Amino acid sequence: MKKFINLYDDLNWQDANNYADGTKQKVLRDENSAKTILLKLPKGFYMAPHSHVTTEQHFVLKGEYISEGKIYGTGSYQIFKASEEHGPFTSKDGALILVIWDPFKPVE
Repeated sequence: MKKFINLYDDLNWQDANNYADGTKQKVLRDENSAKTILLKLPKGFYMAPHSHVTTEQHFVLKGEYISEGKIYGTGSYQIFKASEEHGPFTSKDGALILVIWDPFKPVE
């Protein structure tokens, strides 16, 4: 039987160590370099521009964040290709973001 995870309950939240203080994460999938998390951004969130070795997707489930001068509110979606720099990210009032990283595929 598959494990049921409620996206909106208060269970299974952890500190998101590679993010601003107060940021929380709920890991939904972490297997074979593919990862899916819920990211709870605190009020006043900031993250500097960065990139990843895999494609990253953002689905804003609640709240909003600002990136490159554009507001991404509830229902917004963004995709960043591998090695594409993205950010900075800020959130005045916080947000709940579903973040998905594709599996890593070495270049042949």
